[in-house]
Amino acid sequence: MKTLIFNGSPRKNGETAYMIRTLQENLGGEYKVVDAYRAQIRPCIDCRWCFDHAGCAVKDEWQEILSYIEECDHIIIASPVYFEEVTGMLLAVMSRLQTYFSARYIRKEEPVPKKKTGAVLLAAGSIGPREKAESTAEMLLRQMSCESLGTVYVNRTDKVPVRDRDDMIQEIKELAVKLKMKG
Repeated sequence: MKTLIFNGSPRKNGETAYMIRTLQENLGGEYKVVDAYRAQIRPCIDCRWCFDHAGCAVKDEWQEILSYIEECDHIIIASPVYFEEVTGMLLAVMSRLQTYFSARYIRKEEPVPKKKTGAVLLAAGSIGPREKAESTAEMLLRQMSCESLGTVYVNRTDKVPVRDRDDMIQEIKELAVKLKMKG
């Protein structure tokens, strides 16, 4: 079982990282984590090369990610919530999914034939709404032919860290069980 995790957090040991580690410990299998703040992946430059070709004309670490998307069983999008949205760096990396949009709607091809399952992990320092960030993450999963099995949303992490929230840790463990059942 292979899992691709997109990490939208700038903090190596923050709340989002803790959620990812907890999921990994309970899911098992092989992982690839794409760290949006450290990966050498440029945002989409709207060159429109993908209007006529599979893949992407920009040569960087995204080429390896495309291969992993094709072969993995699960995809997780994990991010802090900034201004009711996933982080800007995560959106910049994910803009490269334009190649799949072009395949589906311009070239009339199925961009990712292997269907997969996934989920969303969101951490918010305050009590702000989750709907916009969750909706964006769900749409990104759909671009990769991924059915979402749900979202774990932890708020008020500025006051109570995830590691001190048994209810949230349990939700992450339950999500891992759901993913294993589908994998």
